[in-house]
Amino acid sequence: MKNIILYDTTLRDGMQGENISFSINDKIKIANKLDDIGIHYIEGGWPSSNHNTLQFFKLAKKIKFKNARLTAFGSTRRPYIKASQDLNLKALIECKATVITIFGKSWDLHIKKLMGNTLKENLLMIQDSILFLKKYDREIIYDAEHFYDGYFANPEYAIKCVEVAIKSGCSSIVLCDTNGGTMPHDIERITSIVYRKINDKFNFKINLGIHSHNDCGLALANSISAVRAGASMIHGTINGYGERCGNTDLTSIMPILSLKMNIKCISKSNLKKIKSLSRFISETANITPLNYRPFVGKSAFAHKGGIHVSGIMKEPRAYEHIDPFLVGNKRRVLVSAQSGKSNIRYKIKEMGLEFYKNGFNDKDILSSIKEKEDKGFQFDVAEGSLKILMEKLTNQFKPYFALESFRVTIEKNKQKPCYAYALIKIRVGHRIEITAAEGNGPVSALDNALRKALLKIFPEINDMHLVDFKVRVLEGSDGTDAKVRVLIESRDENNIFTTLGVSDDIIEASWQALADSFQYHLSINNK
Repeated sequence: MKNIILYDTTLRDGMQGENISFSINDKIKIANKLDDIGIHYIEGGWPSSNHNTLQFFKLAKKIKFKNARLTAFGSTRRPYIKASQDLNLKALIECKATVITIFGKSWDLHIKKLMGNTLKENLLMIQDSILFLKKYDREIIYDAEHFYDGYFANPEYAIKCVEVAIKSGCSSIVLCDTNGGTMPHDIERITSIVYRKINDKFNFKINLGIHSHNDCGLALANSISAVRAGASMIHGTINGYGERCGNTDLTSIMPILSLKMNIKCISKSNLKKIKSLSRFISETANITPLNYRPFVGKSAFAHKGGIHVSGIMKEPRAYEHIDPFLVGNKRRVLVSAQSGKSNIRYKIKEMGLEFYKNGFNDKDILSSIKEKEDKGFQFDVAEGSLKILMEKLTNQFKPYFALESFRVTIEKNKQKPCYAYALIKIRVGHRIEITAAEGNGPVSALDNALRKALLKIFPEINDMHLVDFKVRVLEGSDGTDAKVRVLIESRDENNIFTTLGVSDDIIEASWQALADSFQYHLSINNK
């Protein structure tokens, strides 16, 4: 069985993605997570580029990684100076990383027109830089930047750049599709040529790698094509974050290699961690997780059509290409107006409800759900509210609190923006709680007041936080009198869940969704 080396560049290339930034502490936490899942190389960044990266390497030296080797990134020396005088190369040595990745030019367009350099001097830059770094007993990985574009323009010279790097002492050569514009069939063809030439010319083994960008949506396909052609190292990022359209997504490449191609990269036990790793990175980056992301997304194993649900109840592999458990995900059956009775039966079993209790059956429940969806509810995107509704429809709902009343006041003056005050009265069993709170808006004030009242009785409320709030007008022709749908996404330590409300009044709809979020959180934490 072939083995693949995984090289993660989330902390450098990933951070070049729009709106993505990690603090030093974030980077330390991410590095530990990457090591835990079995990544072989973790690229920590460019030490000479900023203080943040330099401090990261200082802190990372204290970490004893179990699986990964921490890697520093930089470029070859500048033209027409000695390698020993280059500040970038000096910083790579001073950061104490045992592995150094440097990139050099492979495309004559860049060398001549952008750098004003000569092809000969570029080769010397590659050679001198690697020889200098090797003096300090470092493992060197060479990134052949713009290699594929360079090969199209001048194949002999592009390969010569690679050969100089190998002769100078690097352990791995990585072919970069830096602009992300190369097609998979060309990646496979060119990588195969390079692989054969390296093996024919050099009598020692060297790792051949691929670094793909996603500008054509082909980074994943290109990485697979390179592996088919002989590459044994894949560069990528978690969730595919990166400059422009991103990089190869390691959360997709890992299960594809392991489960589809029978190629070893990480253990089966670590493969089950990739969903939680994906979620951790997106939360740390403060980027909303992509539901449709393959393998790890919330929708990756979601089923809505009644025929599909009926099929997976009999034989899951009839409608699922892998067992979601293998990648730490789970099967989700959605319920909506398009659902069939199979969906209802599946959800009742999944939620632990008694099926025919109190005279209700799947037909009655489905009819009630369709009736509500006609009024604007959408339960396939709000499973928290769906669970509460199904409990109510079967008389199995046990509320943790009930609203008696609330009052919201909004104040505005010319010195400061709008501010809201909420007074809320709820019943918990035989106990009445009356609480007031402030907020940046009416929903914030209601959230704070309800939380304040419930915390006295249910301290676990402190673990739940609202992470997203969406309002949609359902019929725009009615103007400000239109009915609205409010979706609230909440999270606790182990779960992310969505609840909803629908009303002609945005405060009423918000209260429905807010109340459901607290009821749902309490129900799953007080079983």
